[in-house]
Formats: sequence, structure tokens, C-alpha cells
Amino acid sequence: MLKAFFMGLSQNQLLNDAAKKYGLKLGAQTVVAGTNVEETIQSIKELNNHGISCTVDNLGEFVHDKAEALRAKEQILAVIKAIHDHGVDAHISLKPSQLGLDIDYAFCLDNVREIVSAAKRYDLFINFDMEDHARLQPSFGLVDELSKEFDNIGTVIQAYFFRAEQDLEKYKNYRLRIVKGAYKEPADVAYQTKKEIDENYIRLIEWHLLNGKFTSIATHDHHVIQHVQQFVKDNRIPIEKFEFQMLYGFRKDMQLQLASDGYNFCTYVPFGNDWYGYFMRRLAERPQNVNLVMKQVFNKKTNTMLGLAAGAFLLGRVTKRK
Repeated sequence: MLKAFFMGLSQNQLLNDAAKKYGLKLGAQTVVAGTNVEETIQSIKELNNHGISCTVDNLGEFVHDKAEALRAKEQILAVIKAIHDHGVDAHISLKPSQLGLDIDYAFCLDNVREIVSAAKRYDLFINFDMEDHARLQPSFGLVDELSKEFDNIGTVIQAYFFRAEQDLEKYKNYRLRIVKGAYKEPADVAYQTKKEIDENYIRLIEWHLLNGKFTSIATHDHHVIQHVQQFVKDNRIPIEKFEFQMLYGFRKDMQLQLASDGYNFCTYVPFGNDWYGYFMRRLAERPQNVNLVMKQVFNKKTNTMLGLAAGAFLLGRVTKRK
């Protein structure tokens, strides 16, 4: 129920618009690295100083206007150039729906090709984030198509999908980020219980550590992290073959500790004003995240905002039933 609640909030356009206008003033800057390229580069430099690399996400998705998709492309190109110019340790994570996947496949492919080509010139890696089930296969299609031209791309495997094991095997020679999954998916395509998802998540991580190219283990769960630490030790897996990943603003002490302990560590760095849907899905993905960020994110104003958000969401549900 809690997951459905946060997913509902993430899709509320009224609240999303309000968050864009007021959110960063209310404390959202603790989970968003900046509203522009300059602020984001500074945040990356601070993380790099602690031995932490970054993957940068230009916030925004499900775009249905070509002009908006083109603006997103130019923003990502600007980030790529800034990463190169400042010599920071970072790469790009992009969402196909932000770049026109829902408008026209060929249009999206052209936008993404331009981004990947620019990154290739600077020897930068591009990761294709995966979104909900409806966009899954078209997004993999982009990866397949661009792999014919470029070798600086990787993608994401979501453990809650039944097809995840087959996708993992198909893309084993890519750098892969393995996640549990953050969208609300139907029972005919995805596991529904935490136990099933967690078990599949561990299976996928172990398989790719043994058989894959490079594994990015994206989790805030210290139980999973401890399991992986023991697994790589028992199987003598070189530290160069994997990294841990966490979201910007979450479990900061653990991020610093893992990097200090000598593990490769990468922070997922979102920037921009379109933070609301992203943040709600992070809470939906793992409701325990509420506890992780409560003290460092929420103050009196943000608690008020969430209270208003919850009220608006519940009111909308009641009105819809009537």
C-alpha cells in the first residue's frame, strides 16, 4: 500500500508542478545535486574529493513535446562538455522517454545517437536507464541499434521483471547497473512481493559478477551490500569488476565508508527542477528510504508539503470513486 501511495504521488501533475516551483526552497536540494550544470559540477567535485565517481541524471521523463525533448538533449550535451572541461570523474545516465521515445522512435534514436557520439569523443560512458514495462523493449532496441556504432554504452536490469534473467544473459558483455525496480508493474510481467524481488536481485548480481563485464550494484540495503562483500571475497572476484551505487543524498555515511574501504563507489547524481516524480519513486521503490532521508531531507516545511501532497492524493482518490 505504501508503494502504491508514493507511486500515486509521483504521477500527480499538480503536485509535480508545485514541486518544480517551490521544492528546492523546501529542502529538496538534499537529494538533488543542483538546478543547473554549474551547481552540479561543484557537487560532483565534492564527491570526487572523497574518491566517489558519479553518474549524472538530467531530471525529467515521459516527454511528449519535441521542443522539450530537444531542450533535454542540449542540456545533456552541455553536461557532457562540462564533465570533460572540468576533468571530473563522472558519466551520464539518460532516460529515453525524456528524449522523445514516446513521440517518435526515430526522433529519439537521433537524439540519443548525438549524445552517445558526443560522449564518445570525450571518452565518456553513457548508461541507458530503464523505465516502465511499456518502454522496456523500445529502450533495449536503442541499446541494440547504437551498439552497432558505439562501445561506450551500458544499461540497466530491473530485478522485478520476469524477463530480467534473459536480459542479463543477453547483455552480459555490457557494463550493467542492476536494480530492484521503481515502477508499479502488473503481476503478469513482474514479481510483486519484496521477498521474490530481493531473491531475484541477489541471483542476478551473483550471476553477473561471475559471468559479466562490469556490475554496478545499486542498493541502499546494507544486508545486500554485506552479502556482496562476502560473495566477491569467497569467489575471488577482482574489485575492478564491480562498484556499489547509491542515490545522491541517501546514506551519506555509508557511501563515504565504502569508498574509504577501497570499493569502487558511484553516486547517482540527479539535477534540475523536475525532481518530484524521481523522488517519490525512490520512496516507492524501497519505503525504508523514508527513514534514510527523514532527518537529512525533511524539515518543518517539507513535512508540511508532504502532508499537503498526501491530502491532495487521498482527496483525488475519493473524488475519483464518487
